[in-house]
Formats: sequence, structure tokens, C-alpha cells
Amino acid sequence: SEEDIYRDEEEIEREKILLCETNSSEYKLSVSPEMDIMEYCRKEWKGNTPAAKRMRKGYEAVAQKFASIRRIRGDNYCAFRATLFQALSQATQLPRWLQSEDFTMLPENLLSKYDWIKQWQLRQKPGKRMGEINDEIKEYLILLRKKWKNISEIKGPLEKQEACDKLFKNEEEEYSLYEALKFLMLNTAIELYNADKSGRRVPVFSWLLFARDTSSNPFQLMRNHLNHIGHSGGLEQVEMFLLAYALQYTIQVYRLYKYSTDEFITLYPNDPEEDWPVVTLITEDDRHYNIPVRMCQETML
Repeated sequence: SEEDIYRDEEEIEREKILLCETNSSEYKLSVSPEMDIMEYCRKEWKGNTPAAKRMRKGYEAVAQKFASIRRIRGDNYCAFRATLFQALSQATQLPRWLQSEDFTMLPENLLSKYDWIKQWQLRQKPGKRMGEINDEIKEYLILLRKKWKNISEIKGPLEKQEACDKLFKNEEEEYSLYEALKFLMLNTAIELYNADKSGRRVPVFSWLLFARDTSSNPFQLMRNHLNHIGHSGGLEQVEMFLLAYALQYTIQVYRLYKYSTDEFITLYPNDPEEDWPVVTLITEDDRHYNIPVRMCQETML
């Protein structure tokens, strides 16, 4: 299996035991408490396989910039969870796109133009009628704006972290926010697709997004990809670009298995706008994401 590339037999067995012990509260947390980054590395990568050695080197490089790591709950929403948690943790103002008066009218406006959006799959609520989808997604967007505004207005860093931790312990609200992000990704994909068709310049990832057999247009992207995120799959690489464009954030990712290559630190998008804020994530395999925290003092200076 793919997993065998990264872990020796002993490590795989330990992981199976760990999975059997997921009744402990730590593993139910969406974002676990912070832990020293090298301590985490030593705990996770004790083997002597080439991959384990590469991972340790990767973590050592991350530890030059960040002191701690927070483990993200490993379901198919983890890319959303890691990105949104980091964005909210450092938010000091409401992004421009969230301030727009038309923001909460987005579902109604899109549904009036694209009848196929009624096939959007709401979380655990398949088969909703068109009007209900509009109302529900509008609620999610209102919640996203409210939470972002409230957290960005908190001045003290400790209080801000506490507010983020509290939000990501509320499962109903948390998953509603991910539905909002998915819908924003769909809106961004429609904008990029239409721009390309009208001859305007679009980022390279947009060509790649719609070059896939399974997403040659926004409808296919919704049906074959966005509807499945969080259920049967997570975000693919090209969809990380789409998420970054939807949020107007640069997502910087330490891809540990790519240590010592040009792809060790990957930016989504790779040509970001200068005024876009940056969030930083860590991945060992491009499937699961954790977050580094506590930027080292010398790095900050």
C-alpha cells in the first residue's frame, strides 16, 4: 500500500493500536493542543526507513521557523479545518470579499443562473429542494461572516486563540463553515471558467482544474468533486489552489515528504497577490494537514 512507503511494519502496527484507542478525548478534538514540534516528530517517526529519516529532516527544517505543532482531526475536511483555523487565528479584519453587501445573496444569484446547482449535496441532507438549498447555504455564509468578524475584532492573542478553539469544538458550526467554503470554491470556479471562455487571462491552475476528465466544467466539478469533499474524499492538489483563490489567502505548505526538493515549501497559488495574507500548514503526504504554531522569535525579528 501507499502507506508502506512511509512507515515500516512496526510503525504501521503502532498506528493500528493508536486507531483502536481513539476513544480518548484528544483524538476527538478538531484541533489538538499544541506540542513541541520536534517532540511530535520523535514520537511519530522513530523508524530508520529512508522516508522516516526524510520526515525528521523536514520537521527539523520547520522547527527553524516554528516551535510547536497542533494536530488536526484526520477526516476528509482536514485541509479546510487547517486552513480556516490558521486564517481565523491571525485575522485582524474582515476580508474585503466578506464585506460585500451581495455576499449573502450568492446562492440566490447563482441558482438563478445555473439550474444544475440544485444538485448541490448539503451535508447529511441529500435531496433538498432548490429553495431549501438557497436558504441553508445563505445561513452558512452569514455564519462565516459573523464568526470571522467576531474573532478578527478580538485584540488579545490568547483570547483570540480561545475563541478559535471554542469554535472548532462546536461540530455543528464547524461543519457549516466548511459548507460555506465549498460553495465559495464553486463560485470562484464558475468565475474562472467564464473568464477563460470569454478570453480573459486566468491562472494556470484553472486550466488544470478544468482539464480533468471529471471536471471539464463547473457542473462536473461540483458533482464529481465538491459534493464529495468531507464525505468520500478530501481536497486534491489543484483544489488547494481553488481554495486559496476563494479565500484570497496564500496557503504555504511544508510538504515533508518532498524535503530537499524544490517542492518542499509549496505555495497555493504559486504567484500570490502581494496583499493576500499567508497561512502555513504541514503535510506528510498531501492528504492530511497539521498546523505549525508559535513562530520562533528570531524568525519574527
